[in-house]
Amino acid sequence: MATKTWNQYSATPHRLMFLPGMIQLLLVVIYWGIELTGRYTTLWSPLSLNIPGFALHPFLMLYGVFPFFMFGFLMTTYPRWMNTTEIPRSRYVPAWVGLTVGMGLFYIGLFTQPIWVTLGLLLFLAGWAWALAALWAVYRGAPAADRYYETWLNAALVMGWLGAAAWLGWRLGAPTFWYAFSLKAGFWLFLIPVLVIVAHRMIPFFSSCVLRPYTLVQPRWSIPLMAVAVTGHVVLSLTGHWQWRFIADFALAFLALHHAWHWGFRRALAHRLLAVLHIAWAWFAAGMLLHGVQSLILMTTGHWWFAHAPQHVLALGFITTMTLGMATRVTLGHSGRALQVNGFTWACFLSLSGATLTRVAADVPWLPGGYTGPLNLATALIWLAFITPWVLYYGPMLWRPRVDGRTGP
Repeated sequence: MATKTWNQYSATPHRLMFLPGMIQLLLVVIYWGIELTGRYTTLWSPLSLNIPGFALHPFLMLYGVFPFFMFGFLMTTYPRWMNTTEIPRSRYVPAWVGLTVGMGLFYIGLFTQPIWVTLGLLLFLAGWAWALAALWAVYRGAPAADRYYETWLNAALVMGWLGAAAWLGWRLGAPTFWYAFSLKAGFWLFLIPVLVIVAHRMIPFFSSCVLRPYTLVQPRWSIPLMAVAVTGHVVLSLTGHWQWRFIADFALAFLALHHAWHWGFRRALAHRLLAVLHIAWAWFAAGMLLHGVQSLILMTTGHWWFAHAPQHVLALGFITTMTLGMATRVTLGHSGRALQVNGFTWACFLSLSGATLTRVAADVPWLPGGYTGPLNLATALIWLAFITPWVLYYGPMLWRPRVDGRTGP
C-alpha cells in the first residue's frame, strides 16, 4: 500500500513538490503568528531561536515556500512547452529530497545547534541546483526552436539560488551587503520575474480557452522591460538611491496595467479560476504603483510613507495569490477534476486579498498608533484560517489516484 501511494505521489514533479510547499505555507505563518503574538500580547514572550526574527521571516518567505511550487510547476511544464519527453524520477526525486530534507534540518537547527541550519541550507541549495540541472537538461535537449520563456526563467531561477546562497554566506560571517543582496535578489530577481514570466505565457493562454472572442497579447518587449526594471530597482536600492526607484517601479506598473487591460481583466472576473490569476496580476499593478508613489514622496518630502505596505501588496496579493492560483489549476487538472473553483476555494482566495488589505492597513501613515501590531497579527491569523483548509482540501489530491480513472499523472 505504501509503495502504491509513493508511486502515485511521485508520479509527476508537481505532485512531489507541491506538498512540501503546502506544508511550508502553514509552517512559516504558524511561526510568524507565534512570533507576533509574543511581540504584541502578554500571552508569551517572542521566540528565542538561533536565527533572529528579522532575518528568519524574510528568508522563509522568499526561499522556504515558493521554490517548491515553482520547481514542481516548471518540471512538469518545461517538457510540454518544448515538446520533449517528461523529466524522469531519477532527476526530480533527488531535487525533492535535497529541498525537503534541507528545510527539515534548517528547522531542527533553529531549536538545537546552528550547525544544522548550515547543513540544512547546504542540502537545500544542492537540491535547488539539482532541480536546475534537470530543467537545463530539458532545455538543452529539447527540439523546440523557440525557448524564449525558458531562457528567462532559467536566469531567474539561478538568481534565486544565488540569493539563497548569499543569505547562507551572511550567516557564516560575510559582510552585511550579502544579506541585503539576498533580500533584494530573492524578491526582485527571483520571485517577481518567475511569476511575471509564467503569467505572461499562461494567463493569455488560459484566458483564450474561456473568453471568446479573445486576442492573445504577449508582446516580446514585456520580459526585457521587466528584467531591466527589476535590475534597476535592486541597483538603486543597494546603492541607497531609494528616491529614484520610481523610474523602475512606474515602468513595471505600466507593464502590469497594459497587460491587465489587454488580457481582459473585467471579463475574466466572471470565471473564478481565471479570475484568481487576473486578480493576482492586478495586485502586481497596485504594488508597483504604490512603490512608485512611495519613491516620489521620498524624493519630494524626504518622508518614507507606507513603510512595508508596497512590499506586502506584492508578496501577499501578487506572489502568493498567483502561486496558489497556478497550483490549484495544476492540481485540479492533473488529478482528473474539472477546472472549476468551488465556493470554498473562492473564499480562500478572497481571504488572501483580505489579508493583503489588512497588512497594508498596518503601514498606512495616518493610522493611529497602537494598531500596527494587532493588524499584523490579524493578517497572519486570516492567512492561517483560510490557507489551512485549502491545504487540507488540495493536499490529499497529490497522493491519490486520478478521479477520472486514467492511469499515469
